[in-house]
Amino acid sequence: MKNFIIVLLFCAGAVACSTNSISGRSQLSLVSESDLQAMARPQYADFLSKNRVVNSGSEADMVRRVGTRIAAGIEQYYRTRGLAANDLAGYQWEFNLVDNKQVNAWCMPGGKVVVYTGILPVAQTEAALAVVLGHEIAHAVLGHGRERMSQQLAAQGLGALGGAALGSNSRAGSVFNTVYGVGAEYGVLLPHSRKQELEADHYGLIFAANAGYDPRVAIDFWTRMASLSGSSTPFLSDHPSDADRINQLRDLMPEALQYYKGR
Repeated sequence: MKNFIIVLLFCAGAVACSTNSISGRSQLSLVSESDLQAMARPQYADFLSKNRVVNSGSEADMVRRVGTRIAAGIEQYYRTRGLAANDLAGYQWEFNLVDNKQVNAWCMPGGKVVVYTGILPVAQTEAALAVVLGHEIAHAVLGHGRERMSQQLAAQGLGALGGAALGSNSRAGSVFNTVYGVGAEYGVLLPHSRKQELEADHYGLIFAANAGYDPRVAIDFWTRMASLSGSSTPFLSDHPSDADRINQLRDLMPEALQYYKGR
């Protein structure tokens, strides 16, 4: 409740709030996307250096292929809707498969994506993997991490920070590590809010469809994921209830199918 009040005070005063060009939702924004990308790059590289990256083989090829198509689908979505191209400024897409049994995938600022091998048997198909990547990348382009970090900064009494100030402020660095800190097993640590999760479901479906993947596979994929709900997989720990998610996906499917041309 305290964080919510602080956010309202910031937004009510029109201080450091921005409107996401995709969702149209106003978000607290105390740090810039470019600064977050600058902080994310070494974190991502460090994670890859400490984990077994699968560079070759059919599964690694599939991850790169799906990721590349999703990225192209997102860029096309921006162009066809006349959205600000600078929203994707600085994105240097990377898609890596990591040998880890956890059922997980995540995307850091700037399009730095990791897929764990543990999620592939649940996905089963390339189209279902596209649903996963569409969802995780949607978190990034919808500014969810920046929003969460800004809320954490506000809760600690820190105002807008940028550049050198952000990098040199130990409290800001700690907040970044809490939001985006990449562990050996679990990936991004701070849970998304329910609103953010449902937004990522919505636009993740559209991104997958726009990349040429049938979004209808999302229903079967999340049904399979529901069977893992009793496990410790971090991919499920911060997500809406299975019934709520599947019901929303059904409601959103007609919109997503408008973007699906089939390949």
